[in-house]
Amino acid sequence: MAAPRRRPPRMLQVIETRDTSPHTRIITLGGAELEGFPEDCPGAHLKLFLPRHGQSDPVLPTVGPKGITWPAPHRRPIVRTYSVRRFDPLRCHLDIEFVLHPRSGPASDWARKARAGDRAGIAGPGGPHPMLPLAQHYLMVGDLSSLPAITALLENMESDTRARVLCEVPDDRGIRELECPPGVDVRWYVRRGPSPLPQIVEALPWPGAGTYAWIAGEHGAVVAIRDYLRETHGLGRDSMYAVPYWKAGLHEDAYHQERHRVMDELEAA
Repeated sequence: MAAPRRRPPRMLQVIETRDTSPHTRIITLGGAELEGFPEDCPGAHLKLFLPRHGQSDPVLPTVGPKGITWPAPHRRPIVRTYSVRRFDPLRCHLDIEFVLHPRSGPASDWARKARAGDRAGIAGPGGPHPMLPLAQHYLMVGDLSSLPAITALLENMESDTRARVLCEVPDDRGIRELECPPGVDVRWYVRRGPSPLPQIVEALPWPGAGTYAWIAGEHGAVVAIRDYLRETHGLGRDSMYAVPYWKAGLHEDAYHQERHRVMDELEAA
């Protein structure tokens, strides 16, 4: 039986932008190519294609019988990984939430300057489906990079869900109200130096059997928490999502292979 044909990337345009904190901004993308986009994928991974310097629109890869064909290196788009923040199938609007880094970077710079009518491409969604399997209790841990996915997952939880959510932000301005069921306990931590999240997780009372852990964010914190949960509470790939989204000092292209090694380690557990 032939493998299903991969869908080519979708070219979309900016509809509007809005800030969710001094550190984060939602870009709403729309366009006819969003027809057929899956409705049940909050928090799923997306590949975002952005124009290179001097381009008005990104030059997207194409998909043919032999797979993906990329443009020549000097025309190849900037590619970054983001999460589905929200999808509105009635209006064909897709929200992606960006971290506005204090240092210059291609994605955050684009998000700062984005205006209605600007164009970007996406591929996906991908990642586990569903992103949160059924569980008696959830432990969710992340930072600004994973907050869009966490927020999307909280907004789509059942009303009787029980969870503890630990969110790390760079300062008090990053703290905001999150929409979630009454049984979800959200706690905020300001990072001053190394991430406090591994030590906080170790100090938590463990909810017991039936807990699913969802951890994403900076490499060092994610690996430390993953190893603790695996060694102390016996969590494996069926009861834990542990994916580093970034590593201090490295941009996404440089970190790509190491991130996949960490993910493979979890799969092998």
